[in-house]
Amino acid sequence: MFNDIGPLELVTLIVLAVLVFGPDKLPKVIQDVTRTIRKIREFSESAKNDIREELGPEFKDFEFEDLNPKTFIRKQLDNEDLGLKEIRNGFDLKKEMAEVTDAVHSRESDASSSGSAGSSGGRIDMTKKPETPDPDDRPPFDADAT
Repeated sequence: MFNDIGPLELVTLIVLAVLVFGPDKLPKVIQDVTRTIRKIREFSESAKNDIREELGPEFKDFEFEDLNPKTFIRKQLDNEDLGLKEIRNGFDLKKEMAEVTDAVHSRESDASSSGSAGSSGGRIDMTKKPETPDPDDRPPFDADAT
């Protein structure tokens, strides 16, 4: 229930509880809190059992944890009936990327062998170079900006 509370935080909570409730009332407060938690758990279990009884025998394997979207999707993806494991196992991302890389490199080597005179060493310069504006040119006018 409190998996993310560290030891320092737990000690801090205990010290605060002693300061707020006092050492005399603290045991009674702890008993009241544990009794309340127990009643809430019993109530939720009885509600789950009532829902299972109302759903009938066709939903005997129904689990409330399946209502969590992550659990539902994980359970559906692991289902053997859909054949998703074969699809997932048949797809090799490294192989696909290698094929794409080979295709790009072969296309690049074809372009360089066809005679691109302006490129340096068979490579195309894709960097954006700033143009030097003519001193008499005015900047473009944007009517929406004013």
